[in-house]
Amino acid sequence: MPENASLGGNLDQFDLDFVDREATPRLLMKLSIQLHLAGLSLSNTVSVLDVFGVKRARSTVHNWVHKADLQPEGGHSPDHVAVDETVIRLNDEQYWLYAAVDPETNKLLHTKLRPTTTKVLAQSFLAELSEKHDVDDAVFLVDGSKSLQAACHRHGFDFRYEKHGNRNAVERVFREIKRRTICFSNCFSNAETETADDWLRSFSFAWNQLI
Repeated sequence: MPENASLGGNLDQFDLDFVDREATPRLLMKLSIQLHLAGLSLSNTVSVLDVFGVKRARSTVHNWVHKADLQPEGGHSPDHVAVDETVIRLNDEQYWLYAAVDPETNKLLHTKLRPTTTKVLAQSFLAELSEKHDVDDAVFLVDGSKSLQAACHRHGFDFRYEKHGNRNAVERVFREIKRRTICFSNCFSNAETETADDWLRSFSFAWNQLI
């Protein structure tokens, strides 16, 4: 997470309507979700539960995070949007992660995981972004990615080439995601792409809470 991040936010923001006959106290479930999304590994998170006399498997905590269905809020109207794509590995396979960040607030606006990168997929990513946020008047900051430049042109978005400066906002996000997927690879072990996408949405939610 961002430097000097703290466990901000309200635990009540976590919806546990998915809980049926879970023996764990709901407060501890919410605390576990918060701790893991703030950067604590699954192993260390279950160790915290153990302090409270509750023994749970790492997979149980991961399922709580997944089922909580956390989503970054929509409706932002950024002046600039830093967009980029990068390669991450899941189950020893290569995937492309698209991300859009508001460089003025560092909030993650949208993420999408794809098995490859094409102009069509880049266009789809920007279409989803525009459905969630008001970006018609925003200036898109793009590096040398031809597919993202073409997608901006196709949607009629104003964009400019920028390799550093405000685009560093999206690079910081990528560094943190890669750190998490390396350190906590058990989140993605034998996981489907949809599960990884769910985790990325939860990560986006937490990132926006902690910056």
